[in-house]
Amino acid sequence: MDSLNPDHPPLIVTPVASRVWKFWGTSLWGILLFVAMFVGQIGAIVLLVVHRGLPLNLASMQLVGAEPEALALSVTMGLPATLGVAWLAIRIRKASFVDYLALHWPSWKQILLGAVGLIAVVLAWEVVSRSLGREATPGFMTDLLKSGRDRGAAVLLLLSFSVAAPMSEEVLARGFLYRGWSESFLRVPGAILLSSLVWTAVHIQYDLYFLAEVFSIGVWFGYMRYRANSLWLTIVLHALNNMTAVVLTMWLGS
Repeated sequence: MDSLNPDHPPLIVTPVASRVWKFWGTSLWGILLFVAMFVGQIGAIVLLVVHRGLPLNLASMQLVGAEPEALALSVTMGLPATLGVAWLAIRIRKASFVDYLALHWPSWKQILLGAVGLIAVVLAWEVVSRSLGREATPGFMTDLLKSGRDRGAAVLLLLSFSVAAPMSEEVLARGFLYRGWSESFLRVPGAILLSSLVWTAVHIQYDLYFLAEVFSIGVWFGYMRYRANSLWLTIVLHALNNMTAVVLTMWLGS
């Protein structure tokens, strides 16, 4: 037998180390991603405050941060910070950035299915909002977007909310967090729910009603992320949702 023949030693299969962060690793790096996004956004406001020669305090940051142009820059600067930390975490695991985050382009059928499902979810919440006599868009967002339109910052807000925000939030939620958690004890269903909760927490400025709507949209995005194995799909869906909301609020809202 080969196993007893010194000229033919038995093959030893060395297990390949996992290149995916599991539950706790994903959770800790996820916190760092969230902090990076926050620091990038706040850092943009701080730079504007310093550039204008204002005192570096909370009042000055609130004053500058309320301006549509400053908010657009803040949202945009959260993207490179988020991508940088995600790249570092994936690099440490010696994995492919593209494969880890499932940056594969979906088919048109998958995009169509995702869009139809998103429309159904949004319309369902619209019906509920009307039946309860609620606004379909948070009041402070309506004021911000209309102010941006009037101040000539419409394009900046549209780009920040329709490009930068979807990319940074999807890399965090449906990209990094979903990937690691789906390969832990949570499996796919748990990863979809937990990543949706985290994404909902990013929108903590909303009230409970709108947070429930955000969570339901997040669950649909998570399902499509699983079904299509494509983060680009959820980025596109997220962008379409935000772009539609921005355009309707700015130019069609009463």
